[in-house]
Amino acid sequence: MYVIKNIIIFAEEFKCYFTTKMKTPLHNNKISATFIMHNISIAIVENNVLTAIGLRRLLEDIIPPAEIIIFRTYDEMISTDKAEFVHYFVSSRIYFEHTSFFRERAKRSIVLVNGDMNIAGTNTLNVCQAENALIKDILAMHHMGHGNSIMTRMCNKNQEIQLTPREVEVAVLLCKGHINKEIADLLNISITTVISHRKNIMEKLHARSLANVIIYAVMMGIVDIAELK
Repeated sequence: MYVIKNIIIFAEEFKCYFTTKMKTPLHNNKISATFIMHNISIAIVENNVLTAIGLRRLLEDIIPPAEIIIFRTYDEMISTDKAEFVHYFVSSRIYFEHTSFFRERAKRSIVLVNGDMNIAGTNTLNVCQAENALIKDILAMHHMGHGNSIMTRMCNKNQEIQLTPREVEVAVLLCKGHINKEIADLLNISITTVISHRKNIMEKLHARSLANVIIYAVMMGIVDIAELK
């Protein structure tokens, strides 16, 4: 069984966060980030429900307005009315059973593997690793494939969140893998103050875990993907 560490799954996770329709009309030809992203669809083809839902939760955080659809089988996916998907996250078993289909879409296909398995000419994603490491790998692939184009459009939503300069410093150090004591030493503040800043950061970002802080920091450009630990 694939395991995605530190992801707590509730029944409500079966709902996409951003399935509501736009309530207000467009004016002056201004298109919101949600509208721009609305037609982006991503397929997860994985018969392990927990893996599929856990992965969808992370992808929703990275590309919030995208439509992410879970399919238990290949046949279920091709029977949908969607002509194509921007990306296919597919289990290794299903990939090898239908290699020709995914090979034709090699640049858009990501094979979900258990451990450090490499498949020539195909992107792979190790789903059996800590959540922060998994986020780093997804962000790196996303950045490599799309640059900052999609992330830049998403920043309008995040710009409403205001972190203090000190909270930004703490967030960056957290993303770089430092623990509370190390952050306290680096910033010359007490551990209690670090914990207080962490609490404020989590509350302001509505973050469930450090993974959400990492996503925010990368999207806002306050930390580079290469710096993540």
